[in-house]
Amino acid sequence: MDIELRELLPFLIPLIILQSVLMITALVMIFRQQTFKYLNRWVWVLIVIVFNLVGPIIYFVLERR
Repeated sequence: MDIELRELLPFLIPLIILQSVLMITALVMIFRQQTFKYLNRWVWVLIVIVFNLVGPIIYFVLERR
């Protein structure tokens, strides 16, 4: 099992970095934004945190100005 993890690590590290950057960027934008088109602030925070990779993308697509 240790060998499999070492083989997957080069693919997992960029994915984890991308996921973290997207989530942090979305959360910063959510807290800076005053009004929202579809949902309120706390629902967007929940969506971004629970649906790690897809949540920020949904936020950027639906709430982009």
